[in-house]
Amino acid sequence: MGAGKTSIGRRLAKTLAAPFVDADEEIVAAAGLTIPDIFALYGEARFRELERRVVARLLDSDAVVLALGGGAFIDPETRVRVTQRAVSVWLRADLDTLLARTARKRGTRPLLDQGEPREVLAGLMERRYPIYAEADFTVDSQTEPHESVVERILTMVEAVARRR
Repeated sequence: MGAGKTSIGRRLAKTLAAPFVDADEEIVAAAGLTIPDIFALYGEARFRELERRVVARLLDSDAVVLALGGGAFIDPETRVRVTQRAVSVWLRADLDTLLARTARKRGTRPLLDQGEPREVLAGLMERRYPIYAEADFTVDSQTEPHESVVERILTMVEAVARRR
């Protein structure tokens, strides 16, 4: 949440001349509801189930740049599928960066509505960052221009492509 997955993902896809897909947008399309509405009506567990199915479908499609929501990679089944079908990149950011970025989209992030945003994000980071560290690559996404982040990701992805 707030690491820049959509903005950086779109730039990366454009550079690679590949389609960009945001898993959260696909979940909204599949459900016909916004993510806050899915959480409100059915709860987080049902959202995660839908997320798992949508991400599995997306990973089985043609090559794309796929941006996963913050909780998707936490799911063991999804993480295995990502490992088997993709090159994963964790866009890591510090707490202050995430707070500043998520503050711009209040009301669209149900997990942040469950308490004081700094505390919620800090708790998510504590639980999720060790799992995110299992990604193939980690790229810091703090305050540098997204173009620089894209360049670093391209270097990593090209190295993987040369090995295959």
